[in-house]
Amino acid sequence: MELINEVFVGIDVSKASLDVFVLPQGDSFTMANDEAGVEVLAERLEELKPTLVVLEATGGLQNLAVGVLHAKQLPVVVANPRQVRDFAKAMGKLAKSDGIDAQVLANFAQRIKPELRPIKDESAQVLSALLSRRRQLVEMLVAEKNRLNSARKEVRPDIQKHIAWLESRLKKTNKDMEKAIKATPAWKEKGDLLTSMPGVGTVLSTTLLSDLPELGQATGKQIAALVGVAPLNRDSGKYHGHRQVWGGRSQVRAVLFMAATTAIRFNPVFKAFFNRLRQAGKTYKLALTAVMRKMIVTLNAMVKNHSPWQQTAMDC
Repeated sequence: MELINEVFVGIDVSKASLDVFVLPQGDSFTMANDEAGVEVLAERLEELKPTLVVLEATGGLQNLAVGVLHAKQLPVVVANPRQVRDFAKAMGKLAKSDGIDAQVLANFAQRIKPELRPIKDESAQVLSALLSRRRQLVEMLVAEKNRLNSARKEVRPDIQKHIAWLESRLKKTNKDMEKAIKATPAWKEKGDLLTSMPGVGTVLSTTLLSDLPELGQATGKQIAALVGVAPLNRDSGKYHGHRQVWGGRSQVRAVLFMAATTAIRFNPVFKAFFNRLRQAGKTYKLALTAVMRKMIVTLNAMVKNHSPWQQTAMDC
């Protein structure tokens, strides 16, 4: 039962401002999205003693506010934008503006009460920034290589030089990610545990450490759902649909997909598991998704139990 003194806050984030809505009071106000504005916002929220503060993930624009509010030990949740929009549609809130979005987020906090998750510390944020930069470099490399295929001879040397520069920056970013992991003993321990599994390299281990802080703290089912590789029911009345995987953290899932394609070739345990599923009539995609789920659940257990792959392989 909801307590009368529970306070829920929604914050819509844009590049220049933070639009805030407070329930049950119905108060609203706007702050600048800079150091001074966020500090004032934190002070006001400390006075309100909120039960939950919800923001949307907005491409990093929320990081300053989340960091400061977390430092003040305020209960902050960064919500999945798609979940918030689905909630808004269910409420009949089809219009969209900063003020309306802040009110929707406050209602989302009050009615859904999303679970508080670990907030990235400074080391995790550094790794997250490096991962973002690596993705950008890879995207630029793909684009330039595609251009090279159809480029006229007059511009090909320039594109080739840019490709060489991008490849050098990609190597440098990869090394920086490795250094960031090795700089923190706790992270190095986790990284060593993760990479002890054949098929798991620096990119996947770094992605998991940065973008999946719940790893080792959640159950196997919870971690699979967070990544988006847990099959979900599609039943209604007498209708029983096929279970499907959807949602979750797409960036983590994309890297896990690439690791799984390597694992089914070079990791004997997952290769045998994949082949058994294929022989049982499962499609390639379905069997590979099952391998992804098995991998992330096993990695979660390895981190939780502080045990490397050699001690957990037989559990697969």
